[in-house]
Amino acid sequence: MNFNEVAITKASGELTTFSEEKLRNSMTNAGAPKDQIDSVIEEVKTKLYNGMTTKKIYQIAFSLLKKGGRHLAARYHLKQAIMELGPAGFPFEQLIAELFKSKGYATRVGEILQGKCVTHEIDVIAEKENEHILVECKYHNEQGIACNVKIPLYVHARFNDVVAHAIKNPIFAAKKQSGWLVTNTRFTVDAMQYGSCAGLQLLGWDHPFKKSLKEQIDDYKLYPITCLTSLTRAEKLQLLEREIVLCQDLLKNDSLLHKIGIKSTRERTILQEAKQLCAVY
Repeated sequence: MNFNEVAITKASGELTTFSEEKLRNSMTNAGAPKDQIDSVIEEVKTKLYNGMTTKKIYQIAFSLLKKGGRHLAARYHLKQAIMELGPAGFPFEQLIAELFKSKGYATRVGEILQGKCVTHEIDVIAEKENEHILVECKYHNEQGIACNVKIPLYVHARFNDVVAHAIKNPIFAAKKQSGWLVTNTRFTVDAMQYGSCAGLQLLGWDHPFKKSLKEQIDDYKLYPITCLTSLTRAEKLQLLEREIVLCQDLLKNDSLLHKIGIKSTRERTILQEAKQLCAVY
């Protein structure tokens, strides 16, 4: 069988051909060693068939990676883990606020600002001495959904309304004003074209090139607790309810594991996975 001619079904329902290179790159990015990657690819190939979903391929790879190291599977699970932060978008907003904090910004989440025409709830506000950034987060808990051009059009209009009022204050007028749109999925071509033309900063799962959301989460080790393979779904939800969003947060508040009923033997496994994931030793 020519594996590169096998048709697989993407989350959007579109058909594409199986790409060994994409599968290999995704596991390489998760930090898996070459021999383990080779083994996973060979196993996937034995189960390939026309119409197979990308979700099924992911499940096979995830299961095999977990045998080689939970933290590898956790990193490989990142995209799905972010979608498990929902259904509401507040934990995602907290993650984005932490991303800006990691870059040296002071941040606030979910504030109401007055615009020239109406008031607006701003998901994340990030500030430095000479910068004032307003961030709109578009969170999706399902794959295959892209932000089309209507979203940046709407976000840009809100940004302009807020700035028109804010610059009446000399403190804000002296700062560079920037609008951002952040999503955990992808942007359509029209959306990216509009953002570039209008001066609206777009940050998505794989955009912009080499500075995407995925790459920045990896760079700053901002892995959500939903990545952890050693936690059950119910345990993850209990931690999210206590506003523990990131593995870094869990490592700083490890007593919470005991408080939600996790026994000490499992605590060690969970914390070890979190430490390996965040490269904390």
